[in-house]
Amino acid sequence: MGDASEALVVSELTLAGVPAAKMPDNWPNYDVIAEPEGANHPQRVSVKTRTFRRSGDSYVEYHINDKFDWLAIVVLPNAVEGETERRVFLFPKAISDTRFHQSRDGAKYHDFRSLRVDKMKDVLREFENNFGMSGIGVSSSN
Repeated sequence: MGDASEALVVSELTLAGVPAAKMPDNWPNYDVIAEPEGANHPQRVSVKTRTFRRSGDSYVEYHINDKFDWLAIVVLPNAVEGETERRVFLFPKAISDTRFHQSRDGAKYHDFRSLRVDKMKDVLREFENNFGMSGIGVSSSN
């Protein structure tokens, strides 16, 4: 599932005019390297894949010290849960640093950021199908 999602992200980026390549398996911190127009250096993209679920036990998380520039989240459909479309959200790490949940100081997982899968389309709406790698997302007319 993870390899397929990485290939999907590479393909969609490339088709959108952003040259991209998958990194070797088990590459630390990120999965894809991309070169959007105007970037000062290649952008490191971490790809996470989840199957849609409407519960608090299905989420995407990362450690605040993980070294990547962008996060791509591939949410696979789950007809039983009422989600019939595959969704891909692509956004800068700075967005997730501010919009994802952070545990309170002193908590066991304080250095992690997380977001429930069933909240993604609300929290990251403007970054769905953002394969041009716009730092502000895509307009609703696209």
